[in-house]
Amino acid sequence: MTTKAVIVFSGGQDSTTCLIHALPMYDEIHCITFDYGQRHRAEIEVAQQLCKKLGVVVHKVLDTSLLNELAISSLTRDNIPVPSANSAGDTLPSTFVPGRNILFLTLASIYAYQVGAETVITGVCETECSGYPDCRDEFVNTLNKAIKLGMDYTLRIDTPLMWLNKAETWALADYHQQLDLIRYHTLSCYNGIKGSGCSNCDACKLRAKGLNEFLKNRTEIMKGLKIKLEL
Repeated sequence: MTTKAVIVFSGGQDSTTCLIHALPMYDEIHCITFDYGQRHRAEIEVAQQLCKKLGVVVHKVLDTSLLNELAISSLTRDNIPVPSANSAGDTLPSTFVPGRNILFLTLASIYAYQVGAETVITGVCETECSGYPDCRDEFVNTLNKAIKLGMDYTLRIDTPLMWLNKAETWALADYHQQLDLIRYHTLSCYNGIKGSGCSNCDACKLRAKGLNEFLKNRTEIMKGLKIKLEL
């Protein structure tokens, strides 16, 4: 029996790390990138480039522009500035796109149903999620139950990075011998700059901090990662 997985794929550090981790585990990988009118089109272009580079046979870009009309965020509106890393307070940052993961995971699950995939993979993470409620384990588990009930289909939403910090996520890329790919060819920056990014937004600061921690303490972090993921 052919094992299939669907990956919610943005071309960023987390989703690309999920992809390289999943490639040896499944016979067939389908990547889905969502075009929701995000601030930077470069995200979609990078996702397409990475899929070609990693030999992903099926990569779909789905139009979800309706989300742009409904969800007001600095990632969907050019007139709302992207906050710097030091400007976050107790409230959700302006980069939060309400309902994004509800929509993306639901659509990915519908697609999985159609192609007979048993797993949907997403790179959400509770340990360093900027407070986004739709990146939390409780949310994913609850949505997974609802999707299974609503489609009467056994499907697992897999979150391999859920309990990893950024240093451990870098370690996972290194474990698969793809550290340079993640470092130089992915796009996590809220200002749309590939690789190390703008060095100012929260996503870039978090990414750089994790990389520096990993490079300084490579052996111990890799050891901890292998225990967490039973590698």
